Amino acid sequence: MGAKADKSIDYSYFGGADSLSEGRSPRRTEVPSPTEKDDGKRFVGPPQDPSDFLWLMTEEPHRTRRMAIMKAHPEVTKLMGHEPITKWVVLGVVSLQLAIAILLRHTHPLSPLFILAAYVIGGTANHNLFLAIHEITHNLAFRSPRMNKALAVFANLPIGIPYSAAFKRYHIEHHKFLGEDGIDTDLPTNIELILLNNVLGKVFFATFQIFFYALRPGFVRMQTFTQWHFANLVTQLVFDYVLISAFGIRPFIYLLASSFFAGSLHPLSGHFIAEHYVWDGLEQETYSYYGPLNILAYNVGYHNEHHDFPSVAWTRLPALRALAPEFYDTIPSHPSWPMVIVNFIRDPEVGIFARIKRKPKDRGGVESNGQTTPPSDCSKSG
Repeated sequence: MGAKADKSIDYSYFGGADSLSEGRSPRRTEVPSPTEKDDGKRFVGPPQDPSDFLWLMTEEPHRTRRMAIMKAHPEVTKLMGHEPITKWVVLGVVSLQLAIAILLRHTHPLSPLFILAAYVIGGTANHNLFLAIHEITHNLAFRSPRMNKALAVFANLPIGIPYSAAFKRYHIEHHKFLGEDGIDTDLPTNIELILLNNVLGKVFFATFQIFFYALRPGFVRMQTFTQWHFANLVTQLVFDYVLISAFGIRPFIYLLASSFFAGSLHPLSGHFIAEHYVWDGLEQETYSYYGPLNILAYNVGYHNEHHDFPSVAWTRLPALRALAPEFYDTIPSHPSWPMVIVNFIRDPEVGIFARIKRKPKDRGGVESNGQTTPPSDCSKSG
């Protein structure tokens, strides 16, 4: 498809992709069979073998449900599009984090006040910024992809380490190739399965989740370095240098500690495990959470809804659920993110192994260098 034709396409429909060639992968030849309805109280399947992941030959469920919802509720397209309020929320949270970091410049990093502030305020704020970058990655803050990328670089500043540019490509592929081994870098690796598949291993994983999500993608598959990677890196390094030069090292330590706590044993971090781990013998790939912590997390708990329609902004995900209750109210969901972490650690039937994996049908446009080429039959409806 030529460049002129591409200009007429709303690429946000493809979950934040900037070109049609980054659209969704072709439909698989097999689709899931209807499963027994879950009453939310009992096991409907046998415990999973803890020595391996759950390998399926079925298509990921979101494309099928998206098409069914669009047929039943064509007005769903009215919910799609960017949310202007996002940039103001980002500005407020970035300002809050910088103000607190500077206020703590005379406080010892090991003092109770410093640690408590970094965990309660900083961890919550930086987790909010993680999810702001997630939202922006889907081109949902501005109409322009370039403006979204620039805002993501800005939202990255209090996190201390540049990652927004790399996250975008990896996350789009997570949507496009959900569960595909070697492509979806959200999936644990075999070495994680071997080393962390016990109580102590799960405690370690839950405590240091941020490092797994930051480092794993590079080990699975490196990306091509682009101008936005460069802009993200240089902007972050300059910001860190100016902050340290002007106010000393402690504000920077506060920001790094905030990022660590944001991806550690923090109530909001439960969403990392809640979203795509399988539970109760169900072959359910994605779980939603509809509780109050969504207020701090860009409604990322509406995760089935988000994967079904990644072009629906965070403020309209509750409306999406309300529009199609026959599709969403029948799916088991998590009542608590903190309890997800607790249950993940203590339940022997849930662990690193509790993820659905698929053998890649083909590379589907993803080359070994991380670049994307057009799949054979991508279309806007796919």
